[in-house]
Amino acid sequence: MRAVRHRSDRSGNVLVITLLMMVAMLIVVAMAVDLGYVQMAATEMQRSADAAAEAGAWRLLNTASSGQAIDQTALAAVRSTAGQFAGLNMVTRTAPDLAVEDAVIGSLVYPFNQTSFTFDTPSRFNAVSVHVRRTAAQNGEIGLFFARVMGIDTCPLQTQATAAFCNNVQGFRFPSSGQNLGFLPFALDKETWDGLMAGGGTDDYRWNPDTKQVVAGTDGIKEINLYPQGTGCPGNRGTVNIGASNNSTAHISSQIRNGLSEADLAFHGGELKLDANGHLYLSGDPGISAGVKDDLASIIGQPRILPIFDQVTGNGNNATYRIVGFVGARTLYVKLTGSMSQKRVIIQPAPVVTAGIIPSSSGTPSSYYVYSPAVLVK
Repeated sequence: MRAVRHRSDRSGNVLVITLLMMVAMLIVVAMAVDLGYVQMAATEMQRSADAAAEAGAWRLLNTASSGQAIDQTALAAVRSTAGQFAGLNMVTRTAPDLAVEDAVIGSLVYPFNQTSFTFDTPSRFNAVSVHVRRTAAQNGEIGLFFARVMGIDTCPLQTQATAAFCNNVQGFRFPSSGQNLGFLPFALDKETWDGLMAGGGTDDYRWNPDTKQVVAGTDGIKEINLYPQGTGCPGNRGTVNIGASNNSTAHISSQIRNGLSEADLAFHGGELKLDANGHLYLSGDPGISAGVKDDLASIIGQPRILPIFDQVTGNGNNATYRIVGFVGARTLYVKLTGSMSQKRVIIQPAPVVTAGIIPSSSGTPSSYYVYSPAVLVK
């Protein structure tokens, strides 16, 4: 009888151990299911944050590049766009909402580092940082399944993404897309540009983006004459040589119509950029040849990048321009025949969004109306 009882006890122990192992396995499987669900939710949240940040940054870029003021109304529109795209990317079948503090808009200096966020100059804002939260206070925590048997019903999650665009340009390299760089080989003096930014100039022409035509009338965007009108013109603005030490009229014509080619930039080592002192030296020739009037007329309305200079040394074909920045501008009217006083190349500020930008790491602006596309930076 003792032997039989011993075998019975042993069988009972095996059964208990087997049951305990099965329970343990069920717990592990249950935890794996919940952990997998939480991981899926985290992935969906990151996608939501990424989409919201990038959409918000593009809205900010469109606002800045259109010349609109970056005021509270504009910032509210950026947050609204970010919130819209966050909601379009659901998290566990729920569209997340963004609180006002979940979309942070400000300035980032390149390289885009979160710790360098500043908020003192709205006109230079270039970044949107978005938090997507599933917490008790915002959108509700992620509900769990099997962890409930251990008293754990929900799990809080949050994630963050930042998108930015460059609005401070040190220079340019050939775009990876293979498209030429939209650049005009004419230098404008800094004094005239600064005066334009301060409210100077005229307002006689208006670009109609719907009809793609220039019409007479005001649009609130001032204009200046790029053509140097005799000795009264500040700084001897004129033509700069890019891609050769002495460009021919045919080469300049091609650059006006088609932009800078890879070969043009290769002449300068593959990059056209300001040095550590904020200067780029280009040879040139004061004036704009009448031989390019048809080329300039062919790009009326099309935004192009212009170099800005603050100093010219030498005379005639031996002139050297000290470039200190870059601006975006649109040609509105061209007249290069007749008397000197009647010649005109009328331009106005206009945004240029282009690849191939070399961002500046300086906090001092060296470009206006020139932007890179908005991209995720974190």
